[in-house]
Amino acid sequence: MAAIDPLTAGAVFLATAATDAVYVMFTSAVVARKRVPAATWSSVWYVLSSYAVISYTENWLYVAFAALGSWVGAYVSITFLHRPPGGPPVGAAVE
Repeated sequence: MAAIDPLTAGAVFLATAATDAVYVMFTSAVVARKRVPAATWSSVWYVLSSYAVISYTENWLYVAFAALGSWVGAYVSITFLHRPPGGPPVGAAVE
C-alpha cells in the first residue's frame, strides 16, 4: 500500500472543499442568469478541481480525502453562505 503524505492529503481535502464551495457559487450565478459571475466561478472551479485530480491520480488513496473535502465544502457553503429569502442567490454578483 502506498504511503500518504499528510501535506498532500490536506491540500487535496482543502482543494475539494473549496471546489464544492465554488460550485455552489457557480450554480447560484447560473440560476440567477448572471453570465460574468457564472463564467468566473466556472474558471475558478476548474483550477481548484484540477489540483485535486492531479494529486490523487498519483495515489488512489487521496480519493477519500477528496470525497471528504467535497462533502465538507458543500455543507459549509450551504450553511454559511445562505441568504435570506428574496435576496440575490449566493455568487450572483451584479454584472
